[in-house]
Formats: sequence, C-alpha cells, structure tokens
Amino acid sequence: MRLSLYGLILSLTLGLPAVAQQDPIQSTIQSQLNAFQVDDFAQAFSFASPNIKSIFGSSDNFGAMVKQGYPMVWRHTAVRMLELRTVAGNLWQRVMVTDAAGRTHLLDYMMVETPEGWQINAVQLLPAQDLGA
Repeated sequence: MRLSLYGLILSLTLGLPAVAQQDPIQSTIQSQLNAFQVDDFAQAFSFASPNIKSIFGSSDNFGAMVKQGYPMVWRHTAVRMLELRTVAGNLWQRVMVTDAAGRTHLLDYMMVETPEGWQINAVQLLPAQDLGA
C-alpha cells in the first residue's frame, strides 16, 4: 500500500512542471490562432520561436506557408486545447481544430520558453487516424 501511494505521489509530481505551464502555453497558441483569423500575420509571427523566425525570415513568408500548408489553422471555426505532454524533454500541446468545412484536425505544438515568453517552435499535423470517437 505504501509503495503504491508513493508511486501515485511521484507520478503526480512529475507531471506538475507541464501543468504549471499549461495556461501560458495555451494562451500563446490561442493568441496566434486569433491573429490568423484576422490575417494579422505580423502578430501571428511574433508567437513563433527564434528558430521558426530564422527559417521563414518574414511574416509574409510565414503567412504564405500557413495559408498553403495549414489552412485549418488559418481559417478555423473551433479550437479545443487538449493535453500538454512532455516528450523527450520538450513540451507538446495537442490542439483540435475544426476547419471551415467542418472537418476536425489534431495538431501538436512544440513549445519553447524564451525571454519573450512561451513561443511556438514547431507544429505537427497528426494523421487522421489519430482522431478517436
């Protein structure tokens, strides 16, 4: 009994660092999604990590990539934040979005903490079979 209680306490406390970051991480992602909704690509680009900014170079390039590669993010009709996980030392926020046609998509956002706060370092569109009922 004592061992299982210890295991429960240990598993709960190991998850605390991710849980403590959940609100600011979700706020960053939601703020970027809000900027996409009004075509404010400069604002949306401000939530990208330095690595992403160096890859795309400008908010115009970034906006073109999002419109072409992630239309469900650019023109979503609903957003639901799911679990925040630590994978290989990185924080990943799973997000479910519904696109303009009513289709649901799962995405994973890799987050990094910078002097400017939490920023998005990668977005991964998950295969459709990952959507469960």
